[in-house]
Amino acid sequence: MNLCARVIVVIVLAVQCGLAQTATDDLRAAVDRLGDFDYAVRMEASRTLRRADADVVFPALLDALQHHEDSYVQFRSIVLIYGLELPQGHTVFEEALQSPNDRVRAAAYEYFEQVPSAAVLPILLAAWDTETSEFVWPYLVRALAANDDSTEVRERLTRDIDRGEVYFRGAVIEALGDYGADYAVDPLTRIIADDGPLRDDALLALGKIGDARSIGLLSDVQRLGDPSLQPVVSATACLLDVECEEQFQYIVDALSYAVDTSAGENQELLRSAASALAALAGDGRRSALDVLFEVGLRADDSARAPIALALGTATLRNPELVREALVDAGQHFAPEAELLLLRDAFDMLDEDFAEERFYVLLRRDYWGARIGSRTQAVADAAIQILEF
Repeated sequence: MNLCARVIVVIVLAVQCGLAQTATDDLRAAVDRLGDFDYAVRMEASRTLRRADADVVFPALLDALQHHEDSYVQFRSIVLIYGLELPQGHTVFEEALQSPNDRVRAAAYEYFEQVPSAAVLPILLAAWDTETSEFVWPYLVRALAANDDSTEVRERLTRDIDRGEVYFRGAVIEALGDYGADYAVDPLTRIIADDGPLRDDALLALGKIGDARSIGLLSDVQRLGDPSLQPVVSATACLLDVECEEQFQYIVDALSYAVDTSAGENQELLRSAASALAALAGDGRRSALDVLFEVGLRADDSARAPIALALGTATLRNPELVREALVDAGQHFAPEAELLLLRDAFDMLDEDFAEERFYVLLRRDYWGARIGSRTQAVADAAIQILEF
């Protein structure tokens, strides 16, 4: 190679190194903006990082998770690491179980709820005795409920049905229901007899568990004559396959009636009916999800919020069903109204990790679908409107 050619090679390599360094600096700047006070800036930073090459952005996010001075940037970094879907992400979440950052620990618990692992069970059990954050504890509960093959885990979960504040007991009851904990039927049944705020949670949990022994409780609860409790009773009956068609129609009628009169005394009925449908949708009942979308789209502001919240809850529990519903809603056009309702739900719930899970589903749809197909069009619209 002559001298001129060598000079050209050196120049090209220098330019390439300079471009690579510029790209790295841009990614680091985007990571820093994850903690910006302005929401629009934070959102654009997340978009930039999601659209970068996964192998390139991973080191920048990992460094921020481990060393960034802003605890919120650490949290957003681990959420985005999940979205990269890289094999090394599993180790990152294992290490994050020991993080002093509450939000990071919560994300790690959420990860191991979705990816059960016997290897981390001792860490989860140890955390049961040491976790002091009220914000984080419900995520730990759900992680343990998803990893409940151990007798010790089952004993601890059932014991805490009756211990502590109502908020914490409710988290345990919901998790036991969502993970079909048939070993918890007896203590949950005792909750039904109490005239307390956890009766509806216990009813829905028993319905999700599906134990036929719970059917006899329904008539006893119905005799209480509490109108706001009846949609939950009907949802429980439906989950237990007792006259489901009639029970479902009652919930729909109750929701519609409450929406039409929501400015008055029927807000409690509205919340109950919406929660009942969310439980059915979370269990995979598509008709319940469709009703939440349909009624939520026509509801006024006073009724829209409880319905959006119920829709968001259903999305947390069954994101695949919601994704399917959006694709079907986009049969003739992009379902903008439905997506705006879902965006309201995400804004209220503020569940970053669960939202990232939903984004991953949408991204798979976008890249896996036929170019120009309805599925790809809906995924594209959802990514834009939901601000991914």
